[in-house]
Amino acid sequence: MRRPALDRFRLLAAVLVVAIHTSPLTTYTALGDFYLARVLGRVAVPFFLMVSGYFLGQKGWRTVRAFWRKTALLYGVCALLYLPLNLYAGQLDGDFLRRLVTDGTFYHLWYFPGLLLGVPIAWQLRRRGLRIALPAAGVLYLVGLGGDSYYGLAAQIPALETAYSAFFQVFSYTRNGLFYVPLFLLLGAAGRRFSRRATLAGFLLSLAAMSGEALWLRGLGVQRHDSMYLFLPLVMLFLFSALLGANQGEGRIARRLSALVYIIHPWCIVLVRFVAELLGAERLLVANSLGHFCAVLALSLALSAAVLALAPQRLPPTARAWREVDLEALAHNAGVLQKALSPGQKLMAVVKADAYGHGAVPVCRRLWKSGVRAFAVACLSEGVALRKAGIRGTILILGCTRPEDAPLLARWRLTQTVADADHGRALDAQGVHLQAHLALDTGMHRLGIPAGDRGAIAAMYRLPHLRITGTFSHLCVADSLTAADTAYTQRQLAAFYETVDWMRAAGYDPGAIHVQASYGIWNLPPQPCGYARAGIALYGVRSGGAPVQRALDLRPVLSLRARVASVRHLEPGDAAGYDLAFHAHRKTRLAVVTIGYGDGLPRDLPQRGGEVLLRGRRCPMVGRMCMDQLLVDVTELDTVAPGDVVTLIGRELGQEIRAEAVAEQCGTITNELLSRLGARLPVMVAEAP
Repeated sequence: MRRPALDRFRLLAAVLVVAIHTSPLTTYTALGDFYLARVLGRVAVPFFLMVSGYFLGQKGWRTVRAFWRKTALLYGVCALLYLPLNLYAGQLDGDFLRRLVTDGTFYHLWYFPGLLLGVPIAWQLRRRGLRIALPAAGVLYLVGLGGDSYYGLAAQIPALETAYSAFFQVFSYTRNGLFYVPLFLLLGAAGRRFSRRATLAGFLLSLAAMSGEALWLRGLGVQRHDSMYLFLPLVMLFLFSALLGANQGEGRIARRLSALVYIIHPWCIVLVRFVAELLGAERLLVANSLGHFCAVLALSLALSAAVLALAPQRLPPTARAWREVDLEALAHNAGVLQKALSPGQKLMAVVKADAYGHGAVPVCRRLWKSGVRAFAVACLSEGVALRKAGIRGTILILGCTRPEDAPLLARWRLTQTVADADHGRALDAQGVHLQAHLALDTGMHRLGIPAGDRGAIAAMYRLPHLRITGTFSHLCVADSLTAADTAYTQRQLAAFYETVDWMRAAGYDPGAIHVQASYGIWNLPPQPCGYARAGIALYGVRSGGAPVQRALDLRPVLSLRARVASVRHLEPGDAAGYDLAFHAHRKTRLAVVTIGYGDGLPRDLPQRGGEVLLRGRRCPMVGRMCMDQLLVDVTELDTVAPGDVVTLIGRELGQEIRAEAVAEQCGTITNELLSRLGARLPVMVAEAP
């Protein structure tokens, strides 16, 4: 099961920030509200900082400048977003520019100038090694502590009181990018992980110590602010260790939702108060602190979710080439194929080879939403990967799994194909209860018990540890409409149904039967089966250019895109590429495109007439394809620049290059072309139209 603990905790941290600014328990218990909002809630912002530090550290701090620029841009957008409230509150005064640089233009926006100052400080400290950086940042934190929760004690020393008073002329708080931010960034970059026992003990003890510290300081009444506690870094160290230990994968939605909730919740506070006054519901939505908190949180989540739903998916700026997957086209295809089946028959989505290069996990998730509850993979590792990603339903392994891996089949609740009688007996001998589908060989002679070997079939039902939940076969020439191949398919069907009928008559439950793959759906009438295994058809393309019996309204799901890295100018007689295979016979401009045979493209595609789409025009590939790059002749285009998007498969400005055409050029089938697309090509969700 995929557990993106870091990203999920981001959302909880955003909820705690909302609690800090709405004080949910004030109506009921002042002490309880203090503990929730001013003690527990104080882990939220340090967590955000530690996550940033962790990922900056993972990348060797190479992306600090890009991160700083991105933060500055986001801060600018947020400052504009809150200008109306600044104007309403009369805050567009002479002090506005100072707050813009030091404190943030609205109370929660201090985080952004804090990062803008704290990241360069942490970066410079980190360059001297963590052994120096962490103590130095700790000293800064202790200095800031004197101007925060311990201010009443520090101010009793005249020199400190003078120093802090002078500092507060520039910064309103010591919770800022100088004293507060660097330590948590560096703690995150350190990424320390302790044993489970040490993590739990350390977290509980440090939290108890911080709780006592906070209550003691509150009793003394010395807190100028209450963001910084002596034991807070220890609490965060052990909390982050626990989250790192549990973290598996990413939760992009939770990550983006948490950021939006943090940014817009003050606007939601204003809107809730306005609506409450308009409806005469101040008593419930404003005066009642818990009702106020719930209303603000609900509105923040709803507006944030709406923004996410409307915002287009953007490609990361580092993407050199990528697979762009239209999940709505996938859902459309699933609906069309389901309607083409017989009543009661269901789709089994074939998602082997990373869903034919489309990304098995996002494909399965979208198909699950469309009602598909059965999936087929090629091998054990593919099935386990889907389970780890949280994919439910039946997952059938079509290939042969080693008998000694039977415990893994049981652990991950995978259904195994019985490849032949010996395989079935070997699986059973492991002593692990398994669900299995019985493969029948009706003429392909690949896997399966011969359909006529009734003794072997009956023996599978006597095995105590195998539970047969399905029976299937594969039609090897269903993609052909020639008379000979059609006759062979009919003989396979006859052998399959005859065997299934015998099994039922003999008291052997065949379970869910399935015999159609994609071309069985295209070229056969609806069959009396439980499943149809849709593979290449699900992705909206055919294996080749041969006609089919039933034309279905299927849409291509995958586009393949890359970028222009450089534009080269050649004079007549110049040559380019490996072996100088391209010779310019005129003044020529070549675009260097960031994709090659290392990404799964056939190396000889340029010599076979390969083309790309660039600015809506077809441009020929030329020369020898490299492992990571290829050359495209863009002489006929008016302008081409580095960063331009190039389409190798897909549509662009009314033009289209289909996967079938590319496969045919290279003398292969679409299945091979798509499934070879390399793992270094990220899968991106296409923008909604």
